[in-house]
Amino acid sequence: MRFHVNGIAAIVLAAGASRRFGSDKLLHPVTRHGVTLPLAAHSLLPWLETFGHATVVVRPTAEAFCREIETALGATRSAAIRWVVCEDAVQGMAASLACGVRANRDAAAWLIGLADMPAVPSAAIAGVRNALLAGAGLAAPQCDGRRGHPVGFASHYCKELLELQGDAGARHLLERDISNVVHIKTRDDGVFADIDIPGDLQHL
Repeated sequence: MRFHVNGIAAIVLAAGASRRFGSDKLLHPVTRHGVTLPLAAHSLLPWLETFGHATVVVRPTAEAFCREIETALGATRSAAIRWVVCEDAVQGMAASLACGVRANRDAAAWLIGLADMPAVPSAAIAGVRNALLAGAGLAAPQCDGRRGHPVGFASHYCKELLELQGDAGARHLLERDISNVVHIKTRDDGVFADIDIPGDLQHL
């Protein structure tokens, strides 16, 4: 299966340890629009809808997690997921991001999302994708003047993305090159709604 849409790879990071949540938050049942699924399954739905497929980066020994998400999504959607194991996920988000980029190194651009963000709308993902297709070097949704997720990077950021370290991901690249970021305006604050602690679920 081809995992690029016109050269753009969809990458969702799911290799965190859920330390602040107290259990595996990505498998926590969440009900949205009358449908109850594991949190990560809700997060993946708009990606599969927008791209048709996605690379999902997981930590080692995530086999049970992958099976549970596949069961929740069903055979057709699960076939559109490529699971990539990040052996050094314990080093932080940057390692997972670099792993996803490395697995799609031949892509013309990368669209990076997070598996603990179940409320990101398909329109935001599509907007960032379209900005990259139009030649943007960096792109992200913006709501009320704040940058949200997901974030897109063109191929000339490859070397810097592969060299990322720590748990801040690629934030410093976006801050350094803020004048190059194409912002996709949205009124949907789901672009901010990441789940770190159980109380965050109340805001979905």
